[in-house]
Amino acid sequence: MPPSATTDTYANPPPTKRRRVSSSATDVDMDLFPSTIKINVSGAYIIDHVDNSPSPPSPASLDSETEQQNTLQSDDGGYEHDRRDIRLPNHTSVVSHVAADIGGSLAKVVYFSQEVGRRGSGLEGAVDDAPAEDVRGGRLHFLRFETERIDQCIEFMRELQVKQRQGWAQAKDGKRRNKESELCVMATGGGAFKYYDRIKERLGVDVVREDEMTCLIQGLDFFITEIPNEVFTFHEDEEEQIQYRSIESQRTVYPYLLVNIGSGVSMIKVSGPDNFQRIGGTSLGGGTLWGLLSLLTGARTFDQMLAMADKGENGNVDLLVGDIYGEGLGYEKIGLSEKTIASTFGKVFKRKREAERNAEDGQNLGKGKTTDEKTHDQKKQKITETPVEAEVGDGRMFNPQDISRSLLYAVSNNIGQIAYLQSEKHNLKHIYFGGSFIRGHRQTIHTLSYAIKFWSKGSKQAYFLRHEGYLGAVGAFLKRQPRNFGRRGSSVGVRESIERGEVMSYPTA
Repeated sequence: MPPSATTDTYANPPPTKRRRVSSSATDVDMDLFPSTIKINVSGAYIIDHVDNSPSPPSPASLDSETEQQNTLQSDDGGYEHDRRDIRLPNHTSVVSHVAADIGGSLAKVVYFSQEVGRRGSGLEGAVDDAPAEDVRGGRLHFLRFETERIDQCIEFMRELQVKQRQGWAQAKDGKRRNKESELCVMATGGGAFKYYDRIKERLGVDVVREDEMTCLIQGLDFFITEIPNEVFTFHEDEEEQIQYRSIESQRTVYPYLLVNIGSGVSMIKVSGPDNFQRIGGTSLGGGTLWGLLSLLTGARTFDQMLAMADKGENGNVDLLVGDIYGEGLGYEKIGLSEKTIASTFGKVFKRKREAERNAEDGQNLGKGKTTDEKTHDQKKQKITETPVEAEVGDGRMFNPQDISRSLLYAVSNNIGQIAYLQSEKHNLKHIYFGGSFIRGHRQTIHTLSYAIKFWSKGSKQAYFLRHEGYLGAVGAFLKRQPRNFGRRGSSVGVRESIERGEVMSYPTA
């Protein structure tokens, strides 16, 4: 196992204004007029926070506190809205569909909204209230729901549908609704099958189910080839630790390995847009960490668990190389520092046994002694106990923060090593990590990046994305697009549309 990540954290970022997120989709400033259209992604950029800044974030954004600022929770706690919308300033047409990637733990939703208003004013009014030249493009929105709250996810999409129909009722240009112009749900993931009937019944619209792996690849290809400052690498030892990768031509992207970390982990070798194969994976993924920490700590949500890990010290529960060789010593001959994890949870049994012995000794000391003598012995015992042992009294022998950090390292290191082995076996130098397990969390990114660098001796590179949890949802969204989508025709899925016999409709001038 590679050396553990360091415990240093970045400086706190400057405070940012918080934007209210309504629990109702009808309050979202958007207009989903029906039609399937060609989206113009020229000039696209990621919006940081609420200042609409297209600039990339500073390294300080990679900590759990700032990551929570990047996601806003609805008033009723039903969903989280990722604040990093993708701005499409040159797209002025409207979109008729919403995409959902429904996994075992989370349901991810992507939809498009138009932004309208006269020049020099704020965003206000409906699309028909302003001249065409005043329409200011739009943006892609990203939301996530816990899958156990799938009914709230469906209700959100229903409210989008209501908003869409209200837009049609208010339209002044004589457009007519037809079967093809109704809202459509593009669904992928296991939940696209599990909840298919429920979604179709509640919304009364077409639900198009798309292949999960295909959507993942098309979503990732879109981010790599179309969105600036989306893909980045992590370099702990360099002054500029977060380094953004330039937009690439599709010709130079392949081959690569995609490691998608959700409830479980899938590893996919990608040789081209339509040429990919799942080559492995592991059941020890985000669901494993979530499940174990829900049993061992008081955390109720995944974000709470990541926040606890930020404050923990894994050396209180993990057996380190320095514990074996002595303080300040490692096994440098084979590249193992004193902080390298020799055994995850390796100190737990020993410390638990010591605490139990101390408790037994305390009981024996009390036999035949006066109350004052017992009190003296108890105070003496409490002074000699270690900080960890002293916590036995409140029912927790080990700090939940330490447990969280240890298990985060264990799961991340395991995924990183398996990813390296698969990349080595299939001769792949570029490894992309995606999935909602990562969530822009610094420790996770550091651990995965370091694992790849350590095992490959620097010959392979780990890549990360700012919208890592939405690859499948974006891929499903793109599936509705016509030929020649984007600047270089990336991530289209035209072949599948033709095979299904779908006819792409365009708005009339």
